[in-house]
Amino acid sequence: MATSLKNLSETDIKPNKAIKKFNIALVVADWNTEITHSMRDAAIGFLKEQGLKESNISIHPVPGTFELPLGAQFLAQNKKIDAVIAIGCVIQGETRHFDFICDACANGIMQVGLQYNIPVIFGVLTTNNLEQAKERAGGKHGNKGIEAAETALKMLLLKYELS
Repeated sequence: MATSLKNLSETDIKPNKAIKKFNIALVVADWNTEITHSMRDAAIGFLKEQGLKESNISIHPVPGTFELPLGAQFLAQNKKIDAVIAIGCVIQGETRHFDFICDACANGIMQVGLQYNIPVIFGVLTTNNLEQAKERAGGKHGNKGIEAAETALKMLLLKYELS
């Protein structure tokens, strides 16, 4: 979804009574909290604007982005959770550590969703520097936390419509 100089945080989601019934958990990395907490707060705000009650949103911190898949799995095992939004931020450094963390996190999050048959959303920024991360956590590119929350709702609505 990355687009040069475009704010993608505008929604086209339609009001739906089913949204009020969903229980969504956010698993949030405590590494790069300036970024991850901005994304977390934006996601929560968006979910509430769409009609989700605050009591249907839970927040669960994990140490870093590498721990997001296991945190998501713990949450997905809970039958009361309808979707998980994984929020993290990995900023490129001088070593290949970035590549290993990003790959493991993306694959792990995807596997959890497929294993538990619920939306597990990849709300992880993988940027070259802190400035790019800030631009995507409330800056000129919007807030990717909102996009992750919208994706969760759209996937839940699809599942709801098909059941």
